[in-house]
Amino acid sequence: MVKYGLDYTRCRWILPLLLGLAMIFGIIALAGWGWVTSEALPVTQLGSLWQLCTSGPDGWTCESLLKYAWGRGAAATFLVGFVIVCICFALSIIAFAITTLRFNFIRGIGGLCFVAALFSLIALVIYPVMMSKHLDNLQRMNSQFDWSYGFGWTMCLMAIGLGFFFCCLPLYEDHILGNVKPIYY
Repeated sequence: MVKYGLDYTRCRWILPLLLGLAMIFGIIALAGWGWVTSEALPVTQLGSLWQLCTSGPDGWTCESLLKYAWGRGAAATFLVGFVIVCICFALSIIAFAITTLRFNFIRGIGGLCFVAALFSLIALVIYPVMMSKHLDNLQRMNSQFDWSYGFGWTMCLMAIGLGFFFCCLPLYEDHILGNVKPIYY
């Protein structure tokens, strides 16, 4: 598996590309309006990480979720997780662009991926719990978490998986660099 799946010359850009994809999912989650949708006809509510908009007879009215402590906490922790994923992306490009891989540098990137996943996970747990309480206080029924919230979870899960991969990659340093004689069965 290591001989063909992690060949340095062919596959050295897979990890930075996956981190870039996680970063794109984070951008979609931060900018998207589909974190929560709540319907109690004739009123519909759409929420993002930043604000909650309600449709009424006058049109749409929006309230900022940043005026609540839980809204600031959820936004700040998800934003910190996203920034750490961006830092990991930049560091992985530096680590893999150098002609000789820096394997001690790669474990640090894996640790940062775990930290980013932890911050994202905190935000992804705070938001639905407190938003459900907020929507129940407003007497709204049928709330569901939508696509943009799912992109936030995707970024978090990718950070966890890439963290494991970055931490385990230095164990196969000799195999990846071709310093070990291949075993033929």
